[in-house]
Amino acid sequence: MTDLHVPAGVPATRIMGLGHYRPANVITNDDLVARGVDTNDEWIRTRVGIAERRWADPDESVVDMGEQAASKALASSGVAAQDVDLVLVATCTMPTPVPAAAPQLASRLGIDAPGAFDVNSGCSGFVYALNIASAAVLTGQARHVLVVASERFSGWIDMTDRTTCIILGDGAGAAVVGPSATPGFGPVVWGSDGEQFDTVAIDERTRYFRQEGQAVYRWATGQMADVARAACERAEIAPEDIAAFVPHQANLRIIDSLAKRLGLPNAVVARDIVTSGNTSAATIPLALSRMVEAGEIASGAPVLVLGFGSGLAYAAQVVLAP
Repeated sequence: MTDLHVPAGVPATRIMGLGHYRPANVITNDDLVARGVDTNDEWIRTRVGIAERRWADPDESVVDMGEQAASKALASSGVAAQDVDLVLVATCTMPTPVPAAAPQLASRLGIDAPGAFDVNSGCSGFVYALNIASAAVLTGQARHVLVVASERFSGWIDMTDRTTCIILGDGAGAAVVGPSATPGFGPVVWGSDGEQFDTVAIDERTRYFRQEGQAVYRWATGQMADVARAACERAEIAPEDIAAFVPHQANLRIIDSLAKRLGLPNAVVARDIVTSGNTSAATIPLALSRMVEAGEIASGAPVLVLGFGSGLAYAAQVVLAP
């Protein structure tokens, strides 16, 4: 029997750099009213906590936004394009299923012939992609991995549905994952509730985004705190040692409920939804990158991330800030 050669891995992995991008086009709550949406600023702020969101220009694509965020992440990490072996894009808003965003993005960035594919797990997609990236580096399959989450929901919005059009935004976030002498990722706690798969979806007939908001709210507030707490326990990090909590930016009421239930006394809580809206897979890296850039999270500080949404899939993990 012939033994197969297995490449040498590394002792641990970490996030080496972050980047983000938000389109210039700011859509306030009053702008939605002016567009004919049956709502008002107070109604939106009270129910979902959003003051404004960003929508891409008509000719600005998922790949365009991902390129902007990825360029910043590469610059922040100090990793050159030629040292990236794998590109992952977490997205659920490409205009067509084929081609994927990742090969296009890699080509634009000058990354020569990397492995490249998209990850579609909706709002938890970035955390899933982070773990694929970490595994690739740990096992010696890649030196560095570029992970990008980019979403353009403005192309999938039903402007007559005030329960969804007020929430959704466009944007991108990115991270570079590479080798480390000490662990920068705690164990991931992930799973799904496939019996409720249809509560968040793109309608097959209309091609518009839709969701059963109350069902998602009950599921998230009822179960996701336990998932996040399990991630802390598996990483052996006490709640008081968590420096930041960055959950999926679905709804400010969900975020505040989870933060209260978790009891993280020293953590700054991401509330990027107030000015960015819900950008699905992009919410976590977008919020995390902005917080690191603003100096709200110190390098090496433990951050609890929690993705949840369509599927219904979820993933939680403690990571160290770059």
